Order: sequence, then C-alpha cells, then structure tokens
Amino acid sequence: MKKDYYNVIGVMSGTSLDGVDLAHIQFQIKNNKWTFEILESATIPYDSNWISILKTAVDYNENQLIELNKNYTQLLATIITNFISKNAIENLDAVCSHGHTILHQPQNGFTLQIGNLPEIAQLTQQTVVCDFRVQDVQLGGQGAPLVPIGDHILFSDYDYCMNLGGFSNVSFEENNTRIAFDISAVNTVLNFYANQLGFDYDDKGKISRTGHCNVDLLNELNSLDFYQKKHPKSLGFEFVKEILLPMIERYPISIEDKLNTFTEHIAIQIAFSLNSFESQKNDEKSMLITGGGAYNDFMIERIQFHLPKMKIIIPSPKILEFKEALIFGLLGVLKLRGEVNALQSVTGALHDHSSGIIYSN
Repeated sequence: MKKDYYNVIGVMSGTSLDGVDLAHIQFQIKNNKWTFEILESATIPYDSNWISILKTAVDYNENQLIELNKNYTQLLATIITNFISKNAIENLDAVCSHGHTILHQPQNGFTLQIGNLPEIAQLTQQTVVCDFRVQDVQLGGQGAPLVPIGDHILFSDYDYCMNLGGFSNVSFEENNTRIAFDISAVNTVLNFYANQLGFDYDDKGKISRTGHCNVDLLNELNSLDFYQKKHPKSLGFEFVKEILLPMIERYPISIEDKLNTFTEHIAIQIAFSLNSFESQKNDEKSMLITGGGAYNDFMIERIQFHLPKMKIIIPSPKILEFKEALIFGLLGVLKLRGEVNALQSVTGALHDHSSGIIYSN
C-alpha cells in the first residue's frame, strides 16, 4: 500500500511499566523524505494489578503465558478503542502496536511480546500491524533495538539518538551504517528502588542526588560481561531480575546510595559505549535524549559530566514521551509499504527485512 500520506496510531508499552503510550500520527513522504506530525497522544497507566502481573510474568509457565496474552490483547484493544473514540479519530490506515515484552531471549531464538494476537484487529475494528520482533529473532537477530531505522529516517539531524527508558539504547551512523544497541538497565532498576520508598519513580533524580556512590558496587556493576560484548546486543528484564538486583542487594547500603550508585553506573556505561567508537573521538557531537529518563535531571548531569563535549538536546514533551510510539507507527507504515523496517547492521539478522504481521479487521 504505497501512497504519499498515512494516518496511523502508534502504540508502545515499555519495560518501565509507565503504561501504554498512544500517538495519533500523520506521516507524509515527498521526494523520498518523510515528515510527521504527532496529533493527539496519551499515556494510559496500568493499574496496580496489571503492574504486578507484568512484573512477575517472566516466571509464568506456558499455559499462564497463553492466558495472559489473551487477557492483555483484550486490555490493549480496549485502550486503543477508547483512545480512538475519545479523540474522534477516523479513516485510519492502521494501528501499529508493539505490544509488551514479557520474555526476550534472542540467544535462545525466542522473544515474546503479548498483545499481538490476531483478535486485536477484530476487537479494535482496525487494520493492525504488530509483532515486529519475532521475525528478526527467527532470522538470527537480536529482535532489538528496532527504533534506530526511525532515528535514521526521522531524526538524522542528530549525531546520536539516546533513549532512556526501562533500558538505555543508542543509535548512530558509523561508516555510513546505522549502528544501535542496548547499553544498560535504567528505569527498570531505578523505579524498583523508588517503589521501595513509596514513589512511582525518582522525580528528577532528587532521591538519587541525596545518596552517595558506593565505589565497590559501582566497580562490580561496571565489570559485568555484557558491557564488554560487541554489538549487536540487547537486554531483557531477565538481566535485571537474575543479575543486577541480586548483585545490588548484596550491599547493605541505603536505597538512596543504591540509586546514586546505579545512576553513576548508567552514565559511565553510556560514555564508555560512545567513546569506543571513532565517531565520538573528534568534533563536538549532538545527542537527542528521549524516554522517561530525560526528566531525571541528576542522570542527565552525570551523563554530561562523563561526556563533556557532547551537546545534549531534550526535545519537546510530545517527542520526548512518545518517540517510541511514533517510530513504531513508522515501522507499521513501512511494513504496509513492503519496505525494510529492520536493519541487519543493528540487530545482527541475516539481512535487512520488513518485519511485523498485518491483521485485517
């Protein structure tokens, strides 16, 4: 379906469990250049029951996962339908939905995003493009990150595109090839400890700022094998649950100190990752930062400290909060057009490909 104009909704649920992000987007292509406008947008938070379910689903057995997938598909369809109705959105080309990642084990040839069952098209009465990661893993790729092709198409004015969500990931051009990879956990860990103090998250990093950095814990975190691996590489919640949290919990220090130390770890790993590429070693570069972590002033300060020559740009709230929903909207449009939306250079798949499944209502 190739045309000049597309009217879609992008839908994204991230590992930080903030809720479901929805963005109504109009895309236009002219002279092979894409432009976009984000119209209505919303984040629909999960209730406490769904947060608990999504946090523990990594331990579910196969039958529990099947039932969860059905229930979550119904939840997601209701959220999408309500968004369409509330904003009186008409004549959609598609709803382009990521779903929610429960398991991500590309090394075992497996990834699971719930909410991508065929029923979602009937429930929403819309064409739905979804399940973007599975094909890439089947082709030997990491299935992540998928956002970088959107960075390349929509945000090429910036040298680096950094997302600070449940995990940090970066994308950039190196030798005329798009490179991208996950760097470290971010809000999956920070929110875990903020929750222990009774907060949903550490607002602007105010709690982290009051803590002290534990050098022994910092050194142990920085020595993890994952950080020495070459790209392509990606992370899932299993890494947090099985490796990071048990390591941090061995240290009898305050939650404030844990938050401070892990924030320093995030900043160090971002600097380490970028400094290992030739493109960072020369002139001053620009980095667009999006995701919830962009609101964490303390974290941004520590990243700037470790990358003193980097010009950090925080965009408008709509792009900051809904960039992933925006880009999954674009991935869906590219799928509708039969064009590449997953890059071999990013995921390590056998070849570039057009990933995702199209369900008609």
